[in-house]
Amino acid sequence: MSQAIEFGSMIGFGVVVLILLVLLGLFFSFVPVGLWITAFFSGVRVGIFTLIGMRFRRVAPSLIVNPLIKATTAGLNLDIDKLEAHHLAGGNVNSVVNALIAAQRADIALEFERAAAIDLAGREVLSAVQVSVNPKVIETPKVSAVAKDGIEVIVKARVTVRANIDRLVGGAGEDTIIARVGEGIVTTVGSSDTHKDVLENPDAISKTVLEKGLDAGTAFEILSIDIADVDVGRNIGAQLQTDQAEADKRIAQAKAEERRAMAVAREQEMLAAVQEMRAKVVEAEAEVPQAMAYALREGKLGVLDYYHLQNLVADTDMRKMISKIGKEDTDK
Repeated sequence: MSQAIEFGSMIGFGVVVLILLVLLGLFFSFVPVGLWITAFFSGVRVGIFTLIGMRFRRVAPSLIVNPLIKATTAGLNLDIDKLEAHHLAGGNVNSVVNALIAAQRADIALEFERAAAIDLAGREVLSAVQVSVNPKVIETPKVSAVAKDGIEVIVKARVTVRANIDRLVGGAGEDTIIARVGEGIVTTVGSSDTHKDVLENPDAISKTVLEKGLDAGTAFEILSIDIADVDVGRNIGAQLQTDQAEADKRIAQAKAEERRAMAVAREQEMLAAVQEMRAKVVEAEAEVPQAMAYALREGKLGVLDYYHLQNLVADTDMRKMISKIGKEDTDK
């Protein structure tokens, strides 16, 4: 009996130990004790209940505490509540902290609020700080422009820019810089008297473009504009003149064709009028015998008069035949 009681007590003790182990496992899985210990020995004072509160707010404590440890080690004094709020707003806490550390090392004035705003605006705040320290070179595509003499000039430029931290939020990007530089190149080349002026003084393009203040309203500050390549293209002026001459030729041909068509139409009208007159003559000639017969019946025309008229007609026909024979002999 005593053995059974002792065995039952051992089982109960094992169950209690197992329950305690399960509870401890759940506790340590929910409460990041290891992260709290790491923060404590790194000089970051984070309450254990603060970490538990992050769990309830569905925030991974490591995403907040590890960047905070990094910032504290670098000598930055950041508030853990602000870091968590930035994370809940959809920001990248680690990127913001890295940018703040890089700005501190480069002696650039950058506050957490501005860095967080830049990050929430969708810009890479760390890359912006790096570009602010190490200027970036933007290479423009080949820009085609035409000088006053009609020769095409193809220019390629390299723009050295530095990020402007104060204008990162709301400032235009690289595409705007490229478009404005291209506009300045077209304006400068187009105002040149000849393409030779551009080839001889390519730095005039840089000076003209820089004087326009192309970085206004952008997230960058233009440091320099260097002309990388200048090529001579087509003779646009000659090509335009050729195209104009071809167009004038086609217009002249169209007008000539119109005049020819009108002449043909007039000729057709004249032929139709002649045919109509011939038809009337034939009709009138057909009425002559009837008229003569009527005149003979009525006594208005004598027989001798009729024969005299027939002799005149025969004499006229003979003269026509003789003239035709003479003309044929002359042609031969």
